[in-house]
Amino acid sequence: MPDTILLIEDEAQIARTVRLYLEQAGYQVMWAADGDQGLAAFRHQEPTLILLDLNLPGGIDGLDICRTVCRESNVPIIMLTARREEIDKLIGLEMGADDYITKPFSPREVVARVRTVLRRARQPDEHSEILQVGDIQVDLAGRTVTVGGTPMNLTRMEFDLLVALMRYPGRVYTRPQLLEQFLGIPYYEGDERTVDQHIKNLRQKIETDPRHPRYILTVRGVGYKVAEA
Repeated sequence: MPDTILLIEDEAQIARTVRLYLEQAGYQVMWAADGDQGLAAFRHQEPTLILLDLNLPGGIDGLDICRTVCRESNVPIIMLTARREEIDKLIGLEMGADDYITKPFSPREVVARVRTVLRRARQPDEHSEILQVGDIQVDLAGRTVTVGGTPMNLTRMEFDLLVALMRYPGRVYTRPQLLEQFLGIPYYEGDERTVDQHIKNLRQKIETDPRHPRYILTVRGVGYKVAEA
């Protein structure tokens, strides 16, 4: 059975074009033109991934849908945003969305992002070891994280970023490296903000004082690393 993509987009021309390219790539596509239809389709059709326009008409906007989906399921979400929606985009990532694409975009970029997000979401972890840095413990097989024995609720992206950094404490990674090598997302200009927001979310969950992090450190002008001790 082909993967089912739920496209929630109110602009008909954009929806038709994106749907055509996704179907040519072998996906089954459902289209919802507003938030009410989108939420109903999510709950009744069990999509594999959701392409979600944040700027939707009606009583339920894209952020409402993002919040509901992340609360009720692990279905990956790629947000479709306009440049003026920078704050909403960051809020969506904070809620647990996996990625975003800024309008105007290439339909081929949408297909590429869908492929990589789906591949990352279903990829089994081949390692069974436990990673430990200070009070942070990561069980790769169980995909669980504890800090000082307390379980942390991380999104897929947050977990994968933490694992990438914790495998080699002290090693500095650039933002494009984290996106392409460890998250499997093609790097495009401006994507640094995606990594920055997920790092911010991680710090809020695992650091005692996120403004003065002990574990996830910024290397100014380069990227991020996990402290060696």
